[in-house]
Amino acid sequence: MSEQHTYRVIVRGTWEGLSEAARERLLTEAADHGMSSMRFTEEGSLTYEPRPLKHFSMRYVVVSDAADGEEMAGAIAEDRAETTLRGLGYGFGGLRSTVTDLDTMKVNRKSASRR
Repeated sequence: MSEQHTYRVIVRGTWEGLSEAARERLLTEAADHGMSSMRFTEEGSLTYEPRPLKHFSMRYVVVSDAADGEEMAGAIAEDRAETTLRGLGYGFGGLRSTVTDLDTMKVNRKSASRR
């Protein structure tokens, strides 16, 4: 069995070709998708600013084979984002991801004298 790693992935994109109904829904629900909703989850959490309604980000936790690396984790998260956004009827484009491998991340701990 392959070693599994846990990745945190931020998928960023731009709203494109939104219908008037989708635009209104995004503006109405904007308070539910602000800074306080930023969480890394398997399902993803959508965040965006309502004014201007231009960019968004989605945060994911992806568990995949370590041998596949960060590139695969990014591709998995982008696929999840596309599926979610299409399911909601939102037009989008320019998806790109930033991946952090939590299993290889170095944690700098403060020494007791610096606390």
